[in-house]
Order: sequence, then structure tokens, then C-alpha cells
Amino acid sequence: MMAVNKTLGTCEDVRTSEEEEEEVEKLEADVKEMAQKILEYRAALPDQLRTTLASALSAQRPVLPDGLGPAPSGAPNTDAGGQFKSSEGAPQAEEDQEMAKKIQLLKDKMSSNASVMPNVLKRMKECISKIDKLDSNNGIIHPAFKRKKTS
Repeated sequence: MMAVNKTLGTCEDVRTSEEEEEEVEKLEADVKEMAQKILEYRAALPDQLRTTLASALSAQRPVLPDGLGPAPSGAPNTDAGGQFKSSEGAPQAEEDQEMAKKIQLLKDKMSSNASVMPNVLKRMKECISKIDKLDSNNGIIHPAFKRKKTS
């Protein structure tokens, strides 16, 4: 309800205490509902992210030659020691071990390259800033770097 104060000419919001209590109860119920939703999201999101990441990574996984790719279940065809299984005997097992070593070497190289990238980026930025500084000289070359003309 709106009441008009005639002496001041202003509008005042007149509410009864019952209306205020109802509004507070409604707000409290909304807060409880939001808190429940937050708890549900906190419980469900990590699992959803994990499954989404796993499916994205498995979709990007390359197919290895000679049947060394992922097994139909999606898991690699390895034994408990992490070595590839072979049903054809010793020659295939040796090839599998060699392939596993090559794969591990490739993974090691990739991780070392990735760890060096910040330093490379820093050096590139420094070089670019030096080139920009040289470009700002408007083509003026220091006399020490000029060639003497031979006639």
C-alpha cells in the first residue's frame, strides 16, 4: 500500500509486518533452493567434467599401427606391468616392447618441449622488441655497420 504524506508531499511505502515476514520467508526459501542446486552441481560437475575430458581425449587419440591401438573396450591392450600383450608369441612381444619404448620416448620429448616453451616464448618476445626498436630508428644504420665501397 502506498500512503501519501500530505505535509511533505512524498510517497511512503507502508507495509505491514505480515507482508514483510512473508517476503522474508519467500527469500529464505529461494536461498535454500539455490543452496540445494549449488550442492547438486558441486556433486555432479566433477564427474561430468571427467567423463567429458576422457571422451575428448579418447577421440583425439591416434590409431597405432599393427593393432596396438585401443582395445574395443577403449582400454589399451596391456598387461599388469604396462607392457603390450601379444597372442602371437615372442617376436610380436619384442616388436610391441620396441613400439612401447618409441612411444615413451616420444612422450618424453613432447613433455620436455612443452616445458621449454615459456622460455622460448620469452626469448621470442625479447627478439621482437629488439627488432621493433631497430625499426623505430627509421632506417638509420650505425656507421660501424656500413660497408666501405670498393671501386
